[in-house]
Amino acid sequence: MSSKIMTRRVYEPPSPEDGTRVLVDRIWPRGLSKERASIDLWLKEIAPSTALRKWYGHEPERWPEFRKRYQAELAGHEAELKELIGFARKGALTLLYAAHDGERSNAEVLKEYLARRVSGASKKN
Repeated sequence: MSSKIMTRRVYEPPSPEDGTRVLVDRIWPRGLSKERASIDLWLKEIAPSTALRKWYGHEPERWPEFRKRYQAELAGHEAELKELIGFARKGALTLLYAAHDGERSNAEVLKEYLARRVSGASKKN
């Protein structure tokens, strides 16, 4: 079964194609009720560390270095990664984030990281 991993801003309305919806931010999105968020799981542990998040500050020129540092942090979250890979193998998985710039969000880095792990599944099962 091929998995489909997507990202979506948590403020956007849910879609039937979303599958399992997982919020991957460390901080709850400002002004959003739990009901309106319509999430299946809040996996704040997989989000970038507070120090990395504050250093990045969503400054575009820091994006390449942020990606490297966040991927290094992800290597230390095997349990959470396995949980997300399990969701992805069962069907669609949507990683939710609050940032305005979706192309340079932690969810995008996580999506790429998970896609590599799912496609190379036998490597680290």
